[in-house]
Parts: sequence; structure tokens; C-alpha cells
Amino acid sequence: MNERATLKINADGHLTIGGADAVDLVKQFGTPLYVFDEAHIRNMMRVYKNTIDSEYNGNGQVLYASKAFSCMAVYAIARQENIGVDVVSGGELYTALKAGFDPQKIYMHGNNKLLSELELAVDSKVGYIVVDSFREADILDELASRRNIKQNVLIRVNPGVEAHTHAFVQTARTDSKFGFSISDGAAEEISLHILSKKNLCLKGYHCHIGSQIFEKQSFALAADKVMDFMAEMKIKLSFTAEVLNIGGGFGIWYNEEDPKLKYADYAEYLKVLIQAVKNKAKEHAIKEPYLVIEPGRSIVGEAGITLYTVGAIKEIQGIKKYVAVDGGMFDNPRYALYQSKYSVLLANRADEKCTEKVTIAGKCCESGDLIAVDAALPKAESGDILAVLSTGAYNYSMASNYNRNLIPAAVLVKEGKSEYIVKPQTYDDIIRNDAVPEYLK
Repeated sequence: MNERATLKINADGHLTIGGADAVDLVKQFGTPLYVFDEAHIRNMMRVYKNTIDSEYNGNGQVLYASKAFSCMAVYAIARQENIGVDVVSGGELYTALKAGFDPQKIYMHGNNKLLSELELAVDSKVGYIVVDSFREADILDELASRRNIKQNVLIRVNPGVEAHTHAFVQTARTDSKFGFSISDGAAEEISLHILSKKNLCLKGYHCHIGSQIFEKQSFALAADKVMDFMAEMKIKLSFTAEVLNIGGGFGIWYNEEDPKLKYADYAEYLKVLIQAVKNKAKEHAIKEPYLVIEPGRSIVGEAGITLYTVGAIKEIQGIKKYVAVDGGMFDNPRYALYQSKYSVLLANRADEKCTEKVTIAGKCCESGDLIAVDAALPKAESGDILAVLSTGAYNYSMASNYNRNLIPAAVLVKEGKSEYIVKPQTYDDIIRNDAVPEYLK
């Protein structure tokens, strides 16, 4: 179980999350169901914030990476914990604003921001917009000019650091769709371009080297390269960068192949990064930059689980046994996309010994609709409650209505009490925007 007490097994042999019995949650809310432990979310936010405060004299900002899980409640928690957020779409930005989030603590990302998204960001007075193309810089300068303002921006750069992670989620390679490469001069070229704009105020640089990273030195190496570039720009362009946004990507536990990190381990990741920044600032005799990090998965990933009800069980003798659940790739597409591995257990029989390996299948009309392969379980029966662990990040946010299935509800638990943070969809929601042309009526 999770060493940080998010998950436990109670006297009835039931899985609990945040003090709430999973069996009771299913009785109250049904399945499929996303469940989030509020205490873990807050604790992770505090780990990062407290480390910057203590190790870097508070000269920085933690941003919650919205793409991991975006809803009004998580923004409300981030607001209360006094951290910022990064958003990558108009929808995420709109949600954060509707949740009452301070726009000055919002950073807007994206490699191809729509005109409407840039307009919303500028009109909302977001703190920073991270520029990712020459076209975007030109559009943004024009928008700011019309409003007679100067918009603070960062430039996303590619430091050439490849973290040890899945190829589909690496974002810092030279062939990435994100950012400007430092090595080929593109980052310097866009810097000069933005510095020429009257209504853009270049504050510094942003990079993100990948996801699900456990190598501490990956972040330090990325910081070294961007700090070297910042020092070079001071000499070449007489530009002093004030902000270094190093992105996110801190890894979490999904299965036995991953380390189980404690809160102190995440603080250590940040300490290594901070020391690298301090060393480089001293080496180049430049001021230590305002340091920004963007953890998302590590804040909500292990805080969340998904609960399902077991339905059909089909055994192909000598080959495979399928245990089907009432969810699937519409609420968790990550196995279909990346073959992501998850840990599973029977929430209503969590203390029983595993006796077989099965494939967890979803209900979609797709042979690739799987959630876990070779999953160890007690002998499952129809009606059992299956829990998939560490689903807090990139599950709800990537969910769809494929096959016109309903996206599950999400509940937040705190000290055993639970409440909706995303209400369940209905079939009326599914057809809400359908329209039938007159000639078909």
C-alpha cells in the first residue's frame, strides 16, 4: 500500500482511500468512479512549496500542471495552498478563472495556441504566456498593442536533455514539436525577435524535458544547460533573464517496476535542482533566477484511484483469462496509448491472497480496450469491486465518450468524508449538442 497513508486496508478487508471505505463509496456513487484523496494532493503541493521557501529563500513559484487533472475543485485547493497553475488550453484557463484563481499566478502554455485562447489569456491578465512560435509572438504583440499593455512572456527552449522516460511522452528531443533548440541557434533567434517587440516583455525561459522521471540529475542537467544559455544571452544580446521555469516530470509509483517515493524524496529532487541553479548562477556571476516548477502527475497521480464493478469473466483455456469491468479506454486510455502499467486489486477483498493472473478488459467495442495485463488478483467474481491505483493523473483529463459511454464522476475524500467534484454525466449530456438537419426530420 501507499507509504503515505493514502491507501489502507481496514478491518473488513476493504480498501480505503483518505479514510473512506471503497465499498461504501461504490454504494453511494456507483461505478466507474474516480476517487481523489485531498490530503495527499495538499501534502504534495506543500512539499514543493516548502522546499522552495526553505532552500531557495522563497524565490520561486510552484505551478500545478493542469493537464494532469483539471476541475474547479483542484484549482480551489491550489489557490488555498498559495501556489500557481499552468494551463495549456482555453478550457483549462476558463476553468481556473471560474474557480476564482488569481490570473497573475497563471502561466499559459501550448505549441499552437488559438487566437481565441491568446485573446482570453491577454484579456484575463494572466501572469505569463510561454511563447512557442514566431507566429505566436507576432500575434501576441499585436493583441497587446491593441490593448495598450505589455505582456510578460517566457520562451520555451529545448535544452537537448533526454530524460529516461517513454518515447511517446518525451518532449525535449531535437525533433520535438515543443520549444526552440538551444544548440542550433533557434532559441537565440526567437529571443532576439521577441526583444524587438514593443508590447512583449521577455522575462526568461521555460523547458520541460519529459515525464515520469526518476533521475534527479536529469533536472539538474537541464537547468545547467538553460542557465548556460541565459548567461550567453546576457553577453550576446545584453538580455538578463529573470525567470527560469524548469517544467515538471517528477515520477510516481504505478507498479512494482517503479520506486515508491516518500515526501522527502520529492523534496530531494527539488534540492538537487536548486543547487544546480545556485552553482550555475555563481559560475556565471549572474543573479539567481526566479525558479518555477510545474509538477502535475506527482501531485495528483497517487492521490487518485478508479473503482469499477466486475462484470463478465471469460477464460480461454491455457491461454488467457479476461476479467471485464464497467469502464475501459473511455475513462483510462493510457494502456491503449502507451501500454501503461497499473496495479490493481479487489477493493472488497483487498486482504485476500492473489491466486491468478488475468487481463482486465474494458467494455468498449475494441480488442485493444484493456486496462491491465497479467494482473495478479484473487479469483475474481462478477460483482467484485476492482480498484486501479495511481489513476489521478491523465485519466479523467484524457477521458472521452467513445462508444457514447459516460465519463465517470469524480469524488474528493477527506478524513473519510466524500463529495462530488465532477458530477456524473447522463445520456442527456451525451446528446446535448446533437442536431438533426431539417431535411432529415
